[in-house]
Amino acid sequence: MFTRSRKRRPKGLVMPGKYQPLCHYLENRYANRVVLTFAQIEDLLGFPLPDSARVHQAWWENKDPNDTPPPHSRSWTLANMTATPNLQAQTVVFERAQGAGRGRREKI
Repeated sequence: MFTRSRKRRPKGLVMPGKYQPLCHYLENRYANRVVLTFAQIEDLLGFPLPDSARVHQAWWENKDPNDTPPPHSRSWTLANMTATPNLQAQTVVFERAQGAGRGRREKI
């Protein structure tokens, strides 16, 4: 029998409920790269993204890893991903962080 390997979340960081659906979606992707439109992200979340997400690149930036990320960015950082938006195209590329090793299978 095969199962997906699952990287544990960093100790002490909790996924806020509001952005939890995006975190769960990203955690459960085998792909190391996931491209979503803003509309798809809003569908997953069940509410519109704030205006700042549509106009400010900084909203999507992955800040200093030693700092506690803001609630919205925890949805991808806790899934061991980075976010790279294309504001004009209204898309975001989520990529598995180096060494996260998602998508491989282990025998049990």
